[in-house]
Amino acid sequence: MDSALRQVAERIRAAAADAAPLRILGGGTKDFYGEPPQGEALSTAGLTGITSYEPSELVVTVRAGTPLAELEAALAEQGQCLPFEPPHFGAAGAGTVGGMVAAGLSGPARASAGAVRDFVLGATLVNGRGEVLGFGGQVMKNVAGYDVSRVLAGSLGTLGVIAEVSLKVLPVAPAEATLAFDCSQADALRLLNEWGGRPLPLNASCWSEVDGAGRLRLRLRGAVAAVEAACAHLGGERVDNAAAAAGWQALRDQQHPWFGTADGCAALWRLSVPQTAPVLDLGDGNAPLVEWQGGQRWYKAPPQNASVVREAAHAVGGHATLFRMPPASSDAAGAPRFDTLSAPVARIHHALMREFDPHGIFDRARLLGAA
Repeated sequence: MDSALRQVAERIRAAAADAAPLRILGGGTKDFYGEPPQGEALSTAGLTGITSYEPSELVVTVRAGTPLAELEAALAEQGQCLPFEPPHFGAAGAGTVGGMVAAGLSGPARASAGAVRDFVLGATLVNGRGEVLGFGGQVMKNVAGYDVSRVLAGSLGTLGVIAEVSLKVLPVAPAEATLAFDCSQADALRLLNEWGGRPLPLNASCWSEVDGAGRLRLRLRGAVAAVEAACAHLGGERVDNAAAAAGWQALRDQQHPWFGTADGCAALWRLSVPQTAPVLDLGDGNAPLVEWQGGQRWYKAPPQNASVVREAAHAVGGHATLFRMPPASSDAAGAPRFDTLSAPVARIHHALMREFDPHGIFDRARLLGAA
C-alpha cells in the first residue's frame, strides 16, 4: 500500500473512532448534485496517475484523483475515448475520475453507447472500516456474484473512497456527422422512435426550442459508409463538423444556451422516462430540452413545483431528479433532490451502506436525504 492510500485509510479509521462524518472530495465540480454535502472533506488529490493502460486490450486503470481531462488526453493520443462522454462541470480540468464514477453521470451518447457503470470493470475501494478492498478486474468476464465495482457508479461516496478504477475504453468512431431538422417536440419524438427501429448509426440527439422554433439535432457515428448512407437517407441540414462538435460538448457540460436562460427562481430538473413517452405537460408552457432519443428530458421549474414535476414523470413510468437548485435558493429546506425509492430498492441501499460503512461516517444523506 503506497503512502497516499495509507493516509486515506488511516484518516477513515480515525474518523470512525471519533464518529466524525466525512465527505469525499475530488475536484468539487459536482458538489451541486444530490443533497448538500456534509462532513469534513476527505480529498482524493493524492491518488493520481494512470497505473496501467493497454490500448490493444481497450482497458485503462487509473487512480481516482486523476483529472478526467488528463485521462481523456491519454486516450485521445491512442485514438480511443470514454464512449459515455462524462460531463466536465466546473473549471477546466477540475473534475476527477473518481468523481466521474461516484456521480455516475453520462453525456449525449448515453442512450446508444451505455452508461458509466457499463464501462467499469473493476475498482479498489477503501470502506468505512479503513479496509482496502478490490473488486472486479481488467476484463469483462470477471464477476462471480454481486458486481460491486459497478454499484459504485452513482453511489456519491456513500460506500467508501474509490481509490482506483479499471475502465473499458473504445476506439474513436471513423466517421461522424450531425444533422439538423426543424420540427416540434412531438414530431421529434416520433422521428426518433421511428429511426430507433432502423439499422442507423444513431449516437446522440437533442431537441430544444430556438427563438420559439423547435430544432432537432441528430449525431451519427460509425463506419464512413454507414454514416454517409444514413445522411443521404435521413436528409435534414448537415452541420459543419467543428461547429457540431462544439455544440455537443456544450450540451455535455450544460453550456448549451438552453441551460443559461432560466430565471432566478427556477431549478433544473432531469426527468428520466421511457423513450416512447409522449410530450409531458407540466402546466407551465415551458419547452424542455430533450436528449437520449427521448429518454432524458430537462425542465426548468421552481423547487416548490416538485409534486407536479414528479407526478408527470411517474405517470409515464419515469422519475425526476432535482438536478440543480436555483442560485438564489437556500438548501436548508425544500424538495428532496432524488425521487423516492421503492421499498425493496431502499432496503438494498441501506443494507449496502451498513455493510460497507457500519459506523456511518460517509455522507449517506447526500444520496438518501434525511431518510
